[in-house]
Amino acid sequence: MIRRFLRARDLDVGKASAMFLKYLKWRHSFVPNGPISLSQVTNEIADDKVFVQGHDKIGRPILVVFGGKHFQKKDGLEEFKRFVVYILDKLCASMADGQEKFVCIVELKGWGYSNSDVRAYITGLSILQMVFVENKKVKSTLEEDIDENQLPEIYGGKLQLVAIQDI
Repeated sequence: MIRRFLRARDLDVGKASAMFLKYLKWRHSFVPNGPISLSQVTNEIADDKVFVQGHDKIGRPILVVFGGKHFQKKDGLEEFKRFVVYILDKLCASMADGQEKFVCIVELKGWGYSNSDVRAYITGLSILQMVFVENKKVKSTLEEDIDENQLPEIYGGKLQLVAIQDI
């Protein structure tokens, strides 16, 4: 974990330490009782929009997110923030030793104005690198990094989707 902070600050120990301490302070204030429990994100889980899908060719876990299944909630952004932390905690817990990255496939089919939630997207996307792929090239592009037996069935692969809460 500390290695990630060092890399993020070009191995500058002072800057990495400051960043790490800021993270710990945030983590303690946002999640004071340990990890986010399933009961704290039930509305987001009910949307059935996040799945974990095997691993790519270099061992990174694959996250599949269906943007068209996200709708802004009446209670605001707080549960969504907890949901993002819940997802990241689940992913990190499922990673092999030494693995620090994951792959995220965001499916935008069915996404439109009715489920546009700019504040939630800014919150979620601010931590991810994105690659947009044209529909007709999805399978061939994904197969560059993901074996067919680890690729979701919906993209021409052989693996069924696994809901985030089931990993």
